[in-house]
Amino acid sequence: PAFRRFQRDYYQVYFLALAADWLQGPYLYKLYQHYRFLEGQIAIIYVCGFASSVLFGLVSTSLVDRLGRKKSCVLFSLTYSVCCLSKLSWDYFVLVAGRVLGGLSTALLFSAFEAWYVHEHVERHDFPAEWIPATFSRAAFWNSVIAVGAGVAANGLAEGLGLGPVAPFMGSIPLLVLAGVLAMRNWDENYGKERALSKTCADGLRCLLSDRRVLLLGTIQALFESVIYIFIFLWTPVLDPHGPPLGIVFSSFMAASMVGSSLYRIATSKSFHLQPV
Repeated sequence: PAFRRFQRDYYQVYFLALAADWLQGPYLYKLYQHYRFLEGQIAIIYVCGFASSVLFGLVSTSLVDRLGRKKSCVLFSLTYSVCCLSKLSWDYFVLVAGRVLGGLSTALLFSAFEAWYVHEHVERHDFPAEWIPATFSRAAFWNSVIAVGAGVAANGLAEGLGLGPVAPFMGSIPLLVLAGVLAMRNWDENYGKERALSKTCADGLRCLLSDRRVLLLGTIQALFESVIYIFIFLWTPVLDPHGPPLGIVFSSFMAASMVGSSLYRIATSKSFHLQPV
């Protein structure tokens, strides 16, 4: 029962953060198009967002460890809310700055929350380490479900209620605020070991270059992600002239992703014994 309560406190905050993130997916390109920006200008905004994710991703672990994991999660709620508010502006440079903040927020989302959970699970509550994968496996499943629901909700806000492509971004703000408030109220603070950024980067580079398997895995992952990013940029301008409900299309993509994950789990289960080697 104590573990279930602890797990529930984590999920409450983390799922709200994920819902706010997914809600912004379907109408990002459409919003910039609505503001009359050219495709090249929109591409630059996207590149700024991706580049900031890369740069902040390098320092996010050190930042989170020094600032505190709980404070970092609250900081995520703040920066992502400001990013959403920037979408109200028609000014190009304000939108670029908003995407940079979005990159910082993404880096925090995929570092601070899990780091907080692992520390609390092992250090403070002394639960068995074997239970950690169960929590993250369930989180991964519900992440897909939330993504599907977010697409439908975004479609309802933007097209169903006729509020336009900025509406899903405004709808994300209450979720982010609630996530920050719950983290402040229900979570304890924890910190990581302070490590020099240069040493962290050097250790990572050494691992990458010394083990051929790590280098190959990283290369394959980078190639796969590059295809995904190209797809993320192109799907809206390719489909939008045909007038589909973009939120429902987004939900369909997320449902297909969830089916793929389920098929992988089935294929690698004891029934089929298809193990990656």
